[in-house]
Amino acid sequence: MYVMPENFVWGAATAAFQAEGGLDCDGAGESNWLRFCRQPGRIKNGDIPTTGCDQYHLFREDVALMKRLGIGAYRFSLSWARVFPRENVLNEKGLAYYQSLVDALLEAGIEPYVTIFHWDLPQYIEDQGGWRTKDTSRKLGDFASFMAKSFGGKVRHYFTVNEITMFTAAGHNGSGMAPGLKLPRQDIYQTIHHGNLAHGYVAQALHAAAPHAEIGIANNPGIVVPLFETAENIDAARRAARFANAWRHTAIEEGSYPDEFLEKAGSDAPRFTDEEMKVISTPTDFTGFNVYTGNYCTADSESPQGFKLFPGAADHPYMDLSWLRVVPTSIYYGAKFIHELWGKTTYVTENGCSSADTLGDGGEIYDSGRIEYLRNYLRNLQRATAENIPVKGYFVWSLLDNFEWAQGFAPRFGIVYTDYATRKRIPKWSARYYSECIRSNAVL
Repeated sequence: MYVMPENFVWGAATAAFQAEGGLDCDGAGESNWLRFCRQPGRIKNGDIPTTGCDQYHLFREDVALMKRLGIGAYRFSLSWARVFPRENVLNEKGLAYYQSLVDALLEAGIEPYVTIFHWDLPQYIEDQGGWRTKDTSRKLGDFASFMAKSFGGKVRHYFTVNEITMFTAAGHNGSGMAPGLKLPRQDIYQTIHHGNLAHGYVAQALHAAAPHAEIGIANNPGIVVPLFETAENIDAARRAARFANAWRHTAIEEGSYPDEFLEKAGSDAPRFTDEEMKVISTPTDFTGFNVYTGNYCTADSESPQGFKLFPGAADHPYMDLSWLRVVPTSIYYGAKFIHELWGKTTYVTENGCSSADTLGDGGEIYDSGRIEYLRNYLRNLQRATAENIPVKGYFVWSLLDNFEWAQGFAPRFGIVYTDYATRKRIPKWSARYYSECIRSNAVL
């Protein structure tokens, strides 16, 4: 068996807008993602997660399910618009939901891991400029402080923000994410900077409001792996990883944007101050990284940078989405390079895949493809821990089939099947596999 370290955290993850539902009840406010979904042609099949998984009403059922599977930690995010549907107007029912969820998890022996922000911005803040203005970064810090105080010390683990480039660049460069804008390149870089700044303000707020808690980011680094493992290729991939993350992890961990990035961006580079970079590089306890795929690299003495990146071959294995190229070594090199470049302990905050899941005889889902995907990635993660690369835990994406952003409900990432008509949960064979790994504390 591929044994994991003692006290390794086996978790599952979701995000508020993707899994909660309950978007039109109990005083919830409108987010920029809900507004985006209501615009014709934005979302596949016109899907809107008004109800979706309905975890808002079924969270106790989901907590009981996690307990049966042996899941020890649950990563979920907060809907800012549910708690504050209008600026400075508190929705008591929205706040009570998250307090009740935390209590239910703790009662079940499941540790809550709270993500302060996972993409869904209140629409009233979007109307004020959203991520185009640094005021949004400061306001998110204030929200984080309020929520941490509201949990009264019960939450011991926080993630600041999830995947900065997805709610900044991808929402403003025409990539089909909310708010669906297409801005000039300098404005796009500026939104990324404001996302980095939000991470820093949230980290500062959490350190002050929850000094007992461990705090880090959940980001989507550009993961680079050597095409084959020679010393030269590994060194080239490490350098390529630092460059690929110039405007996200590298800036956050090193407190500055690398010169190579600023030179390449030229007049489009983000505008920033030294004080803002100090905020962005606020010390944290760990770095969480979401990993699904990776890019290949070899050493190249003829390149000024000393490396060459390769796209996947035409016949390279993919899962159920065009971007989900199967690269199991990406999880090993993600943890390895984050530690070697920046000295950080890591959590794998998301890893998983979509599959063409269908109900079989007896109502079961034999998702063997997902099991193979998880097994191969987890074995590479175990390789990292066996080499004493500090990895504290792993969160499978996702606990439930849920709303996959612009792709709507079509992709199924869950280890538990969601029947959207009845809201019934049906554990897939991958849930059984994951449960056995947890029970054994090993990759089976």
